[in-house]
Amino acid sequence: MDQKNSDVEKSKSGNLRGKRTYSVEFRQRAVRMVNQLRSELGASRGTITRVASQLGVHPDTLGVWIRKSEIDSGTREGVSTVQSETEKKLRQELKELRRANEILRAASVFFATELDGQQNKY
Repeated sequence: MDQKNSDVEKSKSGNLRGKRTYSVEFRQRAVRMVNQLRSELGASRGTITRVASQLGVHPDTLGVWIRKSEIDSGTREGVSTVQSETEKKLRQELKELRRANEILRAASVFFATELDGQQNKY
């Protein structure tokens, strides 16, 4: 098996025809290759397409990795990967807390009606 295929993991469906996932190391290496080629040539035009064809990756995919890398390094405006992950975790936590709050409200209504029913018996 060649190096390119060993870095590609099978999709959840078990085939490579669907969405491919690439290892972090593979993505980092691809970004380094583009940056190195850009510094050697002194221009950025065509570097993504060239490296993408060498690695067997779609140029748009490699372009996304480059943009994320630039955002994470601070050379491009945008939300960094760390910020994005933090926001995602906070949204999930907020969702769980709202659900717990809803359950507690329902329980308090239930117990309040139970207590009212017991007081009316006496």
